[in-house]
Amino acid sequence: MNNFTVNFTSAVSTNSILQSSGLLASVRHVVHSINFLFGLPTHSYVIWLIVTGTGSGVASGFFNLNLSVCEIVSCLNSLFSVLTIFNWLSSLTNITYFLIGFAITGRPLFQCLICVERYLAVVHPVTFLKFKPLRYRVICCTVVWIITLGSCLCCMLNLVLIRFYIYACINSFEFLLFFSIQMFCFVVVLRALKQSGPGEKRRDRKEANHIKRRVFNFILMTTVNMVIIYVPLIVAGFFDILMEQFI
Repeated sequence: MNNFTVNFTSAVSTNSILQSSGLLASVRHVVHSINFLFGLPTHSYVIWLIVTGTGSGVASGFFNLNLSVCEIVSCLNSLFSVLTIFNWLSSLTNITYFLIGFAITGRPLFQCLICVERYLAVVHPVTFLKFKPLRYRVICCTVVWIITLGSCLCCMLNLVLIRFYIYACINSFEFLLFFSIQMFCFVVVLRALKQSGPGEKRRDRKEANHIKRRVFNFILMTTVNMVIIYVPLIVAGFFDILMEQFI
């Protein structure tokens, strides 16, 4: 009787796990599909706006341009992830493992560059003007692309060899570092935007406050977005490390 109960309980638990895994896989494919269908045209349009912009559009939005290219690669990764459900396209799995690096390293790194750029423009305008030429932006982006490709190779090797523990450790500390840099830049910029600029006239103060309020709201929304994206990933990563379970 006890053996029957144990076997029945084990069978029910196994079926529940399989059903949960199937449900999570379906949800993952739906999310990947939405990411591809909406992300690809959106970032393609952003790239078109930056490239066709007048004046110094490409130079001023060079970091945004590279970020959009990285996002497009992530959208293609979503497409490949959906296509892996077909057995005859299972060879795309290694490609999806490789392209994960663009999402977990390339995206936050380019976001950090944008945050640092805004930080310098608001807090240290002299330094910002010194490093404003396009060549400095190209150097920074080249370094980021090299780091991103190295992260892609690391992700592919760890996931192919099923070294989930090492994968979780690296990603958790990466996310924590990127999140700290972005939060520092956002907090300092928000504090600077709250203060009145030197030499502002009364007639210009109302218009300046309106512009500052718009910038403040934009940075505040971006900060909330960063918290929503990175905090769960950091918590999940450290949970993997402590519990030795990959989720």
